[in-house]
Amino acid sequence: MGWDAFGLPAEQYAIKNNVHPEVAVKKNIATFKKQLEKIGFTYDWEREINTTDPEYYKWTQWIFLQMFHKGLAYQSFDPINWCPSCQTGLANEDLEQGRCERCDSIVEKRPMRQWVLKITAYADKMLRDLSKLDWPDGVKEAQKNWIGRSEGVEVTFYVVDTEEEVRVFTTRLDTIYGCTYVVVAPEHPLVEKLASQMKNLSEVKKYLAVTKKKTDLERTELNKEKTGVCLEGIEVAHPFTGERLPVYIADYALATYGTGAVMGVPAHDERDGVFAKKYQLEVRESVRGKEASIDGKPFTDDGILVDSKEFSGLTSEEAREKMTAWLKKEKIGKKVVNYKMRDWVFSRQRYWGEPIPIIHCEKCGVVPIPEKDLPVKLPKVKAYQPAGTGESPLATISSWVNVKCPKCKGAAKRETNTMPQWAGSSWYYLRFIDPANKKVLVDKKKEKKMMPVDVYVGGDHATRHLIYARFWHKFLYDQKIVSTPEPFTRLEFLGLILASDGRKMSKRWGNVINPDDVVAQFGADAFRLYEMFMGPFTQSIAWNTDGVVGTRRFLEKVWKLHGKITKTSEKKIESLLHQTIKKVTEDIEAFKFNTAISSLMILVNEMEKAEKLSVEHYKTLLVLISSFAPHIAEELWAQLGEKKSIFLATWPKYDAKKIVAESVNVAVQVNGKVRTVLAIAIGTSEEDVKSQALADSNVKTHIAGKTIRKVIYIPGKIVSIVVG
Repeated sequence: MGWDAFGLPAEQYAIKNNVHPEVAVKKNIATFKKQLEKIGFTYDWEREINTTDPEYYKWTQWIFLQMFHKGLAYQSFDPINWCPSCQTGLANEDLEQGRCERCDSIVEKRPMRQWVLKITAYADKMLRDLSKLDWPDGVKEAQKNWIGRSEGVEVTFYVVDTEEEVRVFTTRLDTIYGCTYVVVAPEHPLVEKLASQMKNLSEVKKYLAVTKKKTDLERTELNKEKTGVCLEGIEVAHPFTGERLPVYIADYALATYGTGAVMGVPAHDERDGVFAKKYQLEVRESVRGKEASIDGKPFTDDGILVDSKEFSGLTSEEAREKMTAWLKKEKIGKKVVNYKMRDWVFSRQRYWGEPIPIIHCEKCGVVPIPEKDLPVKLPKVKAYQPAGTGESPLATISSWVNVKCPKCKGAAKRETNTMPQWAGSSWYYLRFIDPANKKVLVDKKKEKKMMPVDVYVGGDHATRHLIYARFWHKFLYDQKIVSTPEPFTRLEFLGLILASDGRKMSKRWGNVINPDDVVAQFGADAFRLYEMFMGPFTQSIAWNTDGVVGTRRFLEKVWKLHGKITKTSEKKIESLLHQTIKKVTEDIEAFKFNTAISSLMILVNEMEKAEKLSVEHYKTLLVLISSFAPHIAEELWAQLGEKKSIFLATWPKYDAKKIVAESVNVAVQVNGKVRTVLAIAIGTSEEDVKSQALADSNVKTHIAGKTIRKVIYIPGKIVSIVVG
């Protein structure tokens, strides 16, 4: 068990309640431990870790320094996602629909100094190695989409009568003869550089002010109205024809994707087509398909080039190749690979996080903390508030900030930004292997024996923690610190348990289910069983307290069976028991806990009906149930005279010869609805099965007074009766 306890929730709680987050975290961990014990979870507490322990985050800081030395950790001053309420920067992954996932505030773009990790350096490796992983296809696809690799060409459009240029990224170079304008993002440096040449500067400034309040999601939404402003007085030269083209700023272009500039090709791009229609820009066809465009809509597929000078008549694929070669020869273009994923903004303007082990010296510049001086610990304070300047609260603690430079021994200052909440959780699984090691991150022999992780169980992390952990692990692999290129071989994705109103449980909505209350009312085993029985492991399902009532009744049946134990069991019980052993064993391996419990319920119902139940068969039932309901299984095991714990018992094995059933359950449908289930002896003829179905009292009720049109029997499964 480990505690990922740095981050924004603890920080917000501490500021709101004027307490130190360390105090709140310790209290919460103690509460969690009590709940885990009460519910009956078992962990190896000798391997317990905590991301806020200096002995742990010493190694988080150490990994950061290794990245810094390799050029993968660098400073930037670009616009970042800024939450005005939480007073901190956020990564793209920390947003939900353009809002802060913690407080729901609308996120702003704010240029700030921050540390960034070059995660894009590992984008291709992460994409390539997804094929090696036993992960759900949906999760792998989500990672592919998040990384968003696209191959294209970067083309230079020179700004007329200046020394400036606009570089445009496109995956459809074949359509460039249809380019009639160029769009730059509002944040593009050209806007500021050429402001003095703009004849409509006041209009441009108004548009920039409006855009600043919009999220990236709002700006790129396909269905939203396209807006923009022409930069009057600014034109660019078409790289192939030399023609002068107008330049617009438009909020659908993002500084964070590609080059922050796009070429407008309204005849072959739907978004450009809408924009051109609104601002009455020329639409020029340059690629034609076999069939004419429908209703004048842009033709967006590959085709044959037209009105493209020497490239006319070529296929789109041929044209892209020849055009790219021409651009390269003229030194105004090149092949490039772009990623939707951006480098990871790694700074947070918070107190409660791992201090970034960097010192800023006026003379020496950025200086890494010597490894012998790790960990850099947070300063001790009773409480704190945001700095109010956009900086971390650490910036206000001068006794901690002001230090001597490790290089020149002159006056210097510590880095006051801290790491994000994802830092310590990006490598925790390695520390479980060797939690007390003070000399190295993990012992090589122990790591080689234990890695990779066989099965990772988690949810809500498809494009955040799992991408970050893979990135850190691949970096450590390149540094020969770990022995495997991937951390997690198999992934079992976990669905969320939603509140009874169908929403995610949140204090904000007041819909949180407290496990302590459920355990107090129904017992820990009934609670455990319901959580595993409520649906498929990967599916998000709403909580229903009535379901716990059902699992409680099932456990009461198991308890009462103790009173009917004899020396022998009926033969059909033995057959069903071995079927259940097989089913439960296979289902646990496959994380199909709901169907494992369902098969146990069927077995218990049959045991309840039987006149005789042997002690050995009852013991086997208890072992099968023990993983799901450990408390009742252990208690009944002891009542049978067993001296050792049920968890030291051998897991049962099924006998294939005993699995062969004497009968099968056959559902009987009337006009598609199941009306009864019959136990049919193996070998019963089709006519006899149909006769038994028609003679059943429940079936008779639903066919009375009606004409039987068909009776169909699917052997061993269904009798379907059609009446009219």
